[in-house]
Amino acid sequence: MNINHTVVTGFILLGFSRITEHQVSLFPIFLCMYTITVGGNLSIIITYKLSPSLHTPMYFLLANFSFLEILYVSCTVPEMLSGLLSECKVISFSGCVIQMYCFLLFSGTECFMLAAMAYDRYNAICHPLLYNVIMNETVCIQQIAGLYIIGAANALIHTVVTFSLPFCGSNKIDHFFCDVPPVLELSCQDIWVNELVIFVIAGCVIIGSFVVTIISYVEIISKVLRLHSVSGRKKTFATCSSHFIVVAVFYGSGIFMYFRPRSSHRIGQNSVVSLMYTVIAPLLNPFIYSLRNKEVKSNMKNIILRQFKF
Repeated sequence: MNINHTVVTGFILLGFSRITEHQVSLFPIFLCMYTITVGGNLSIIITYKLSPSLHTPMYFLLANFSFLEILYVSCTVPEMLSGLLSECKVISFSGCVIQMYCFLLFSGTECFMLAAMAYDRYNAICHPLLYNVIMNETVCIQQIAGLYIIGAANALIHTVVTFSLPFCGSNKIDHFFCDVPPVLELSCQDIWVNELVIFVIAGCVIIGSFVVTIISYVEIISKVLRLHSVSGRKKTFATCSSHFIVVAVFYGSGIFMYFRPRSSHRIGQNSVVSLMYTVIAPLLNPFIYSLRNKEVKSNMKNIILRQFKF
């Protein structure tokens, strides 16, 4: 028996349309958060480039992390801001494919980047004598290249498997961008294969990098506990606790979004949960990972003073 499916040529992003009366007031808030996120990360990149003293593996990873963060927020937040100013936000089929691929590329790469940064700190604190051998320039460049390659492969698999499905009926996506779970809900075909792919592939990316990150910090804390310096312990614990906040927000919301049962989905819940790892976590990252660092702040201040000749 032949079943005719409506050919979907575009989608409607519902976003925050259920709270229409608040959309206009939400726009300046999210615009401010986006501006701070991009500006903060850009300032870190510039500081790294103009400060020879920061040309070490740790700051190399931080600068690349900041560059990734700019790409990451820019593939979703501008679309959300546009949707807040319009009653109905339409995105083409190809536009949805591209946005999903870019988001998965940058989010997957960020998972591994967080793990790489935690691993770098583990080596610096637990293996200080071998640090320059383990984390030399060549290794760092290879790490970054490898992270993007894995992220690209992960994004390609999810995007191809998702958009190989037939879509019928409603073309309204209950989200502010084209993410995998809400797009799958529009399919008129059994999606158990897609759910299996999410469980296996996304599990390796999200859970795998999360485990590496946690193990690295546990080893760091274990090492620090053996230190006799009270001030050293307090400083390290303060740093690790702030890092754990970002890790918990980013991974926690991501795991909830991608691994919860379909039966537990609630209308409008996708957008609220996704705000945590698409807006909140990127906003916190530059402050927690870099701008709280005395060396970064000192070099940033010197650059400003030289620029304006104070």
